[in-house]
Amino acid sequence: MGEESIFSLSGEEMNFEAPLAERMRPRTLDEYAGQGHLLGKGMALRNLLEGGRVPSCILYGPPGVGKTTLVRLMARVTKRTLLEINAVSAKVETLRDLVERARRDKGLSGRAAIAFVDEIYHFNSRQQNVLLPAVETGDLILVGTTTENPWFEINKTLLSRMVVYTLEPLSADDLCALLKRAMADGERGVARLGVSADDAVLRRIAELAGGDARQALTRLEAAASAAAMGGGSALTEEIVAQSSGAATQRYDRNANDHYAVISALIKSMRGSDPDAALYWLARMLEGGDDVRFICRRLCIFAAEDVGLADPMALVLAQNASAAVDRVGMPEADLILGEAVIYLASAPKSNSAYLAIKSARRNVLEGNIMEVPSHLRNDGSGYVYPHDNPSHWVPQAYMPEVRRFYFPGKLGAESRIGERLKKLWKRFSEEAEQSGEKEASDPRRD
Repeated sequence: MGEESIFSLSGEEMNFEAPLAERMRPRTLDEYAGQGHLLGKGMALRNLLEGGRVPSCILYGPPGVGKTTLVRLMARVTKRTLLEINAVSAKVETLRDLVERARRDKGLSGRAAIAFVDEIYHFNSRQQNVLLPAVETGDLILVGTTTENPWFEINKTLLSRMVVYTLEPLSADDLCALLKRAMADGERGVARLGVSADDAVLRRIAELAGGDARQALTRLEAAASAAAMGGGSALTEEIVAQSSGAATQRYDRNANDHYAVISALIKSMRGSDPDAALYWLARMLEGGDDVRFICRRLCIFAAEDVGLADPMALVLAQNASAAVDRVGMPEADLILGEAVIYLASAPKSNSAYLAIKSARRNVLEGNIMEVPSHLRNDGSGYVYPHDNPSHWVPQAYMPEVRRFYFPGKLGAESRIGERLKKLWKRFSEEAEQSGEKEASDPRRD
């Protein structure tokens, strides 16, 4: 429906005022770039389309990965009517008319029309209520696209009636194949400009596009046009750099990219890979993420994953947070980089994390012990450890010993563990010598 306004299937002159990305929209499944997990030979969705079937579905993925193109191909391949709906402005009466039209079309052709809703998460409950009965009876096929996570953003009533297909950013190889096709296409592409490009230049354009087919084709058109208008016959990386700017940053600091990249940063530090950690930190900084959020996560990581293997890690993370707050960007990247390298390179222990979780779980499960009388503020019998030359006395601090903390064996924590073992052993020995075997500490073993 949208394609016929851009190019004519009967061979009429192409409208070259339309962007290259629009002109190069594929007309067959074989021309479609990427998404091999959905549309590769033998894949379920491709089999459905080639068999004339279209499920009510949501196409979820970032911009420029072919969601709208796929909807149009669904209609073209299965020879169905495509009815486009504006999720924000479509009135209930308009939707009722659309449902009636779809029912009439199905009565004539035997095939249900496709109702296409772009950014379907904007669809409100009244709009849904008009369409859903027709979807359930098969009079209408509902296909929506969204860049937002459907499991969070889309009404559960709607979601339960649809299949969700996830579209991924295109690989550099997929984008290179698409660019080569545009370079060679004299009907819709840029071959008419008489400009050539080697594989290295096309690969560079693909890398700059960040998995976005629309970006890749837009950059190619800008570079090819600049070369042709300058009297050149070949694209160079210099022309590409001058005409298309910096690489596309595929990063949404309020959505999935934000959570995916912070997860990668944390796991890279946990895995003691400072280079990977620096890369993911750079992704967050270049994406404009909140540096205070990054600082908070570094403080948590220092306590949870480095822990007592290097007690200075939390001190450094906290000081880095204060310094970032004082200095601000862009210089704060130096402080964050130093903190990330330190945390990634430090010995690791999650013993403190496991210990507090275990203690809290013990309390939540109802294992409540009374405070011993000698530990109460109004009690008697408490022995002050600092009165002893070693600043320690054999004294019980729980009615019964429960073990929560198990020292790790790396870094500073190995020394902590050795000291505690000596104290536990000494407590048990002194208790046994005094005849109070029940007071001995089982942790000495």
